[in-house]
Amino acid sequence: MTSDAPAEGMTTSKSQLAYEWLRDRIVSHRFTPGYRLVLSQLAAELGVSTVPVREAVRRLEAEGLVTYEKNVGAQVALVDEGEYVTTMQTLAVVEGAATGFSAPLLTADEVATAREINQRMRDSLEHFDPRRFTELNEEFHKALFLHCPNEHLIDLVHRGWSRLRMLRNSTFSFVPGRAVESVAEHDELVDLIENKADPIEIELAARRHRTATLEAMLTFQHAHD
Repeated sequence: MTSDAPAEGMTTSKSQLAYEWLRDRIVSHRFTPGYRLVLSQLAAELGVSTVPVREAVRRLEAEGLVTYEKNVGAQVALVDEGEYVTTMQTLAVVEGAATGFSAPLLTADEVATAREINQRMRDSLEHFDPRRFTELNEEFHKALFLHCPNEHLIDLVHRGWSRLRMLRNSTFSFVPGRAVESVAEHDELVDLIENKADPIEIELAARRHRTATLEAMLTFQHAHD
């Protein structure tokens, strides 16, 4: 029984590595939508058996980054432009709720951390890098819903973020002016939390913040159709 434990741990580790390797290639668009994920080929490239690769693909399928069709196999999920809208709308709801639940539980130090992250976002505007700005944006919002007690909400938020990464490298790449507005709205959110506003008010503010990014993107698209 004890001899099986290392093998099990090794399989788990290989599965995690395969998951991270595949996910990175999907969200960075090195594996484009529709790209077929042939388990044997991927396993050979990673130097592992097909077992951890299969486990990784199943995780990515659960996140919506991979689809599986009979007689076709696994492939990177196809991009549906309408899905960007529905993903953002869903995120507005779940991210807002997670922030509202978490807000009363945040300590003064944790609120200060959120402010510090937002200041880094503001500082980055001078030499704007959309991808880095998006990373800081996620870090900021994680700081706000840090203590959300509902694990299902957090899971939905992270799934939504994963889906967005595949659909758009960064919304801020298309609408850089939105970044300035976003930082200002972050200040307003932190002010609400610091001033012990009603959690519902905080939830709605977080929801409006996400919706405003969606509206900026749609306005850009309509102007360039």
